[in-house]
Amino acid sequence: MANIAIEEIAAVLAEGQVVAGLDLGTKTIGVAVSDQRLSLASPRPVIRRTKFTADAEALLGLLKKENAGAIVLGLPLNMDGTEGPRAQATRAFARNLAQKTAIPITFWDERLSTVAAERSLLERDVSRAKRADRIDSAAAAFILQGVLDRIYSAGM
Repeated sequence: MANIAIEEIAAVLAEGQVVAGLDLGTKTIGVAVSDQRLSLASPRPVIRRTKFTADAEALLGLLKKENAGAIVLGLPLNMDGTEGPRAQATRAFARNLAQKTAIPITFWDERLSTVAAERSLLERDVSRAKRADRIDSAAAAFILQGVLDRIYSAGM
């Protein structure tokens, strides 16, 4: 399916569907899902990346299990707002994923999301080893929570 705007998310969801947030890394895909009220993002276990087809199958299986009706993909912009190689790779991933699913995809500026997620884990006194396993899903939850807060503030 084609990309959608953030403002269209609530309208495309069927009854009981949630929104998934993704933080696309080179080694893992961080995943978070919203509640049905679109108010709270919760991290899920990361997906270890191998090849695109296997990654997409694992991701789409999880999204089906979670009843996701929309995907928010963190877009790693440069600090000056331009798109570099990582943002281009993220857009390519989204294009390829869109060929395998009807779930609409939108993007969210993820600058500093990993930093915020790391701080949150540090504040909760999560050990270094556990932080490494949780950071990408925590970043995905941070990305998704930003979208949910925007949807809520817009009164959608």
